[in-house]
Amino acid sequence: MLAKVNSCAVVGLEGVLIEVEVDISRGLPSMTIVGLPDIAVQESRERVRAAIKNTGLPFVSERLTVNLAPADIRKAGPAYDLPIAIGILLASEQIYGDVSEAIIMGELSLDGGVRHVSGVLSMAHLAKQAGYTTLFVPLADAAEAALIDEVTVYPVESLLQLVDHLSGHKRLIPHQRNFSLEEDPPPYATDLAEIKGQEHVKRAIEVAAAGGHNMLMSGPPGSGKTLIARSLPSILPRLTLAEALDITRIYSVADQLSADEPLVRHRPFRSPHHTVSYAGLVGGGRWPTPGEISLAHRGILFLDELPEFGSRLLETLRQPLEDKVISISRSAGSLTYPANFTLIASMNPCPCGYHGDPVKECSCSPSLISKYQKRISGPLLDRVDIHVEVPRVPFEKLSNQRLGESSAAVRQRVEMARAVQRERLTGANGLQTNADMGPAELRQFCTVDETCSNLLKAAMRQLQLSARAYHRILKLARTIADLAQAKEIQASHVAEAIQYRPRL
Repeated sequence: MLAKVNSCAVVGLEGVLIEVEVDISRGLPSMTIVGLPDIAVQESRERVRAAIKNTGLPFVSERLTVNLAPADIRKAGPAYDLPIAIGILLASEQIYGDVSEAIIMGELSLDGGVRHVSGVLSMAHLAKQAGYTTLFVPLADAAEAALIDEVTVYPVESLLQLVDHLSGHKRLIPHQRNFSLEEDPPPYATDLAEIKGQEHVKRAIEVAAAGGHNMLMSGPPGSGKTLIARSLPSILPRLTLAEALDITRIYSVADQLSADEPLVRHRPFRSPHHTVSYAGLVGGGRWPTPGEISLAHRGILFLDELPEFGSRLLETLRQPLEDKVISISRSAGSLTYPANFTLIASMNPCPCGYHGDPVKECSCSPSLISKYQKRISGPLLDRVDIHVEVPRVPFEKLSNQRLGESSAAVRQRVEMARAVQRERLTGANGLQTNADMGPAELRQFCTVDETCSNLLKAAMRQLQLSARAYHRILKLARTIADLAQAKEIQASHVAEAIQYRPRL
């Protein structure tokens, strides 16, 4: 007899419908799985056999053929255990039930328990798009699957539970959706109020947060670069539900969701060490998985000690900084992951760190300083909107007990600026921040008067700016105007944006 059960594969971030076909025919007892399965899927034979027997049901003593269709899509992971087991029980007429409107997924343990699988949110999203009304998922993944509305999610703890449900002996209780994005203190290392001095750097980080602009801080060791960067989450705007689901899908596929928190509720802040591998930063592996730049989607990618990262790693940032996606090609196929992140980087001006410092003398030769700074290419620097010097903090400011402006106050201004941008960019191909704007949006929303135009002309000539730098100055000026609640870009906004460009 032939039985068919619906399951799902995850390719990139997208779910793909997989039909599990189970056929029982005469012949010596055997079980064959076809349809481009990987080793984990091939091993399902032993897990399924043991799970069915330990559940108290007889295993088929005839020839079993399991086909995972379509056959041209690679099947990976243990998520097909549960649908294969249900298919075998249906084909052998040990249970009866209509599963044509349901999608089933889950890894089986040898005693029949159902274990967690990755990528459940993408699978639930597919179920909604394809019109399936029912989803059977492991108990550990039920809260994650229930983030998608219009789909009834049944948490399954064991194979026996699902058998009883399909047989009508004991029905499973659907999981109730229960999540919120309401205010929770955002996770951050310190409040901006605790940082002494560096007012101009705090201003720059506020502008970067408001418009999603990339930023590079340069200064001697101990001047506060890392501390300021790590305080950035305290002023980032709240996530919208669409953004939260977008980020959660990436973390689900990467299997990095917290067990007790199925929804990512705060903007990610990723800070990989400079020894990170190419696959770790960009994504990849034998079958590509998301890297740090995708895990930082809609959040911050912080690269501390930027010149210490390999030049090959840094140059791979060029494409995602422009296109907001990263394409990874392997012999097995090509995948595209979202990578719309804000790059925040820090560096010392030289190997010893004290070039230009007024207190401590630099011990590096001019050639060594030049070689160190050239580790970061011009094209990559051109993609950074804000370049800011972070000088040594004097004793008078360090010892001053008076607090500065709090992160809560800065965050309020940032959220107001983001709200203005969302309203302005409504319907503009999903753009959300000024940093996302393209040439068409620049022409429409970043018009300047003659005074501003003259300022830009002088800056282009004196700083030898590229066309990309010109556009980035306009985006930055638009953000500064939004923070000031100004409808039009003024000369003061353009002047501030220009002073964030690096000096020759």
